[in-house]
Amino acid sequence: MSQLGSYQGKRVCIITTDGRYLVGNLACYDNTTNLVLNNTVERVIRSVEEGEPSAEVPLGLYIVRGENVCVVGLVDEALDASINWTEVKGAPIGTTKH
Repeated sequence: MSQLGSYQGKRVCIITTDGRYLVGNLACYDNTTNLVLNNTVERVIRSVEEGEPSAEVPLGLYIVRGENVCVVGLVDEALDASINWTEVKGAPIGTTKH
């Protein structure tokens, strides 16, 4: 938990246990890893076979329950801004089981 303190107020990426990919500014957190994000978007990365472009779905203020958090990491904002996320293709991230 002490690591999350250095992420507060910064842009973070969260991968959830059900394979969702969320990006937003970490507003606050608690001792059970419940996270509150501002300016959140969900990145939906589609495979080449789907034929549809990938998408960024705006979510705004968003709460992620601690039991659904798999990974939290800092976003390199310069690199992130240079990527056209609608052109990114990839395989879906699998789910985790407890």
